[in-house]
Amino acid sequence: MNDWIVGIDLGATKIALGLIDPLDRIVAQRRIPTEVTAGPEAAVERIVASIAELQAELPPGNRVAAAGICSPGPLDHETGLIIDPPNLTGWRNVPLREMLESRLDMPVVLEHDAKASALGEYHYGVGRNAGSMVYIVVGTGVGAAIIIDGQIYRGMHNSAGEVGHITIDRDGEKGSSGIRGNVESFMSGPALAYHYQCLLEQAGRPALQQPITGKWVAEQAAAGDDLAKQVLMHAGQALGVAVASLAMVLDIELYVIGSSVAKAGDLFLEPARQMAPAYCFESVASRVKILPAGLGDDGPILGCGWLARQTLQSRG
Repeated sequence: MNDWIVGIDLGATKIALGLIDPLDRIVAQRRIPTEVTAGPEAAVERIVASIAELQAELPPGNRVAAAGICSPGPLDHETGLIIDPPNLTGWRNVPLREMLESRLDMPVVLEHDAKASALGEYHYGVGRNAGSMVYIVVGTGVGAAIIIDGQIYRGMHNSAGEVGHITIDRDGEKGSSGIRGNVESFMSGPALAYHYQCLLEQAGRPALQQPITGKWVAEQAAAGDDLAKQVLMHAGQALGVAVASLAMVLDIELYVIGSSVAKAGDLFLEPARQMAPAYCFESVASRVKILPAGLGDDGPILGCGWLARQTLQSRG
């Protein structure tokens, strides 16, 4: 299709927009603050203004034909409704798609941010040659988007992919959902920070005078911090157990890991690759691939762009 598209990644602190050309390349970008407390109406106005700026960069005679936007969940992708994301305080039952369509006079599609990232990687990143793929995002929580034969698998109630709440140690500590020994309790950002703090205390080291985050732990591990490397190793092993379980259930070979923690590379992913074969059939393990996401921050923008193109096609 010869249409220009805009992909929009709506986050808790920033909104990233990308102008996508007919060859599915991001050719211009904008980043604006979300300013959650100002409300969704104000955010929509700033998104509209940013799209106008991007449209001004188009060749003469061209215009943006559609937009795709992704957001933290929960949301309803069919009605275009943001329900009540914890990270978007006060944004409850926001008809975001309708608000944008009425201001932009173009088709708009809304999707969950993890699913948009998965679609970006599947169509334009490391999943381009895969028939099916699981995209696992490690952040404040741990979630997954499952793509089977090119289609997002959502489940009967749109809740498929909650890999963070799979129990891998029934006697383990409770995660944020109250489920004991779940994946999230090993490898979410808060879990990484907690386990690093525990190791500091066990080693008799003084408390740090700065906030400890999962991203910080990953950066420290990459810089050679032994305690941080130990935390990532255990987190990676938990990931390996989860991937093995998914591989046995889904018979999917490719697992793409996204987030700032995945940027630690083999310090996080190699323990997962080594652990997975111990928790699934050898014939299954021999096919499993665990790879870092390749598109970075462009993934959700490109995934939103792909969805926008599908929306244009479906509307004729």
